Amino acid sequence: MDFAITDEQRMVQHGVRDVARPFGLDYWREQDARRRFPEEFWRALAEGGWLGLVIPPEYGGSGLGTLEMAIGMEELAASGAGASAGLIFILNSVFGAVTIAKHGSEEQKRQYLPGLAGGTLEFCMALTEPDAGTNTPRITTTARRDGDSYVVNGRKVFISGADRAGGMLLIARTASVSASGRATDGMSLFLLDPKSPGIEIRPIDKLGVHTSSTNFVYFDNVRIPLAGLVGEEGRGWRLLLDTLNPERIATTAVCVGTGELVLRLAVDYARQRHVFGAPIGTHQGLAFPLARHKAHLELARLMNHKAAWAFDRGLPCGAEANMAKYVAAEAAFQAADQAMQVHGGYGYTTEYHVERYWRDLRVFRIAPVTQEMTLNYIAEHVLGLPKSYGA
Repeated sequence: MDFAITDEQRMVQHGVRDVARPFGLDYWREQDARRRFPEEFWRALAEGGWLGLVIPPEYGGSGLGTLEMAIGMEELAASGAGASAGLIFILNSVFGAVTIAKHGSEEQKRQYLPGLAGGTLEFCMALTEPDAGTNTPRITTTARRDGDSYVVNGRKVFISGADRAGGMLLIARTASVSASGRATDGMSLFLLDPKSPGIEIRPIDKLGVHTSSTNFVYFDNVRIPLAGLVGEEGRGWRLLLDTLNPERIATTAVCVGTGELVLRLAVDYARQRHVFGAPIGTHQGLAFPLARHKAHLELARLMNHKAAWAFDRGLPCGAEANMAKYVAAEAAFQAADQAMQVHGGYGYTTEYHVERYWRDLRVFRIAPVTQEMTLNYIAEHVLGLPKSYGA
């Protein structure tokens, strides 16, 4: 068992660190305040070739694995980008590149992957619905075959980046639950342009991650050519699992990197802030919680690297990906909360940055999968306990 970072992985660490260096904490505070997509940061990633990390070389990428992507995301998040960097990679590298490279047709690969690698195309995924969040098999958006196309009707919610995207991965029912037999059968994956006729996108105001929009997406008789179907009709759930596990891996990487960032802010402040004649970091009441969160973040990092390593080798990784996500989401948010406590009243101000990461990290206890559902997965699939919720 080798835990050493390879030369290639070290190159990723140093490379993305160099790209992120000009974009400091003040830059990200400004983007958050303006609710603005970080265009300059996006262009820097594209020009450095980092958006194509997991895309095969024949389509303009580097051909590296999910583990290298996770390592790069940790660095970018820790640099100050936090969840903003995470969403860039989740939307484009995971929802777009990983899915298409693994399951797309040759035509789909040629259509989408070069743009994703070069930064000329942004991506999103339309999965969750108002009445089917975590319970994906209960989605009601339909795709009905009609001649040489599918006709889509339905609605999706909490779709990040849909307003900017030029490509979308859509999950819709091509057969009802009753007709398909099993709840997970009868779903299909499609690739389409979110600007297609019949699609309406409405923004949702939210607490944090203001550098990326979150949206309602409505489909009214939207036509998708047959060539937009990914894989086999009705077998989308099986293909979707190859997207959801990397999504959890990417989420954990964001949490680990952002958790490291808020710990660094807290430690720096605890060293220089003097109260009663001594640095506040000398008090165990402040030091011990920071040390505990550091330990949990490192445990999450190790489990996440194991999950990514397994995924890259085609091995099962659901247990590792879910356990890593659970621990990372808890540890990162608690680290941000403790960092705010260390800063006292200053932690509640925008000047010291901590409040922004506190807001942004809170979402990862809910998305992309709730903490409760990760525990359900572990209880059922790792411990072998009976399923505790309905179909």
